[in-house]
Amino acid sequence: MNSVGTELKIELFEPDADPETVDQLTRNLRNELLDLDVDSITQPVLGPAPEGSKGLELMAIGALLVQVKNSIPVVTSVVSAVRSWLQRGSSPGRSLKVTVEGRTLELSAATAAQQQQIVDEFVRSLGAGT
Repeated sequence: MNSVGTELKIELFEPDADPETVDQLTRNLRNELLDLDVDSITQPVLGPAPEGSKGLELMAIGALLVQVKNSIPVVTSVVSAVRSWLQRGSSPGRSLKVTVEGRTLELSAATAAQQQQIVDEFVRSLGAGT
């Protein structure tokens, strides 16, 4: 992990959902993550808004950028919160990707024990890079 801080990119995939549903799910997840010790949570910018629209920038629906201090425990708490959120409201086919320092963790319809094992290994791999 770098010495300044760490960025986690979270991507939500909800097959067959309309953009409004994906946006609402993303907002719900963001609200939960705001309860953690994170520095900031934003949506990635895809580029300028189309000419004539009211928006200044085009935001990526279903994606969040989470900034945290350089701390394995904080990264672990974010990944655990994402996993819990996915388990509570998961519909068939819903999945999440969490990318940290080029490493990607994919969570989907695995059992809670399988997901925990995957999360533990992912966090261990981040700690091994320091």
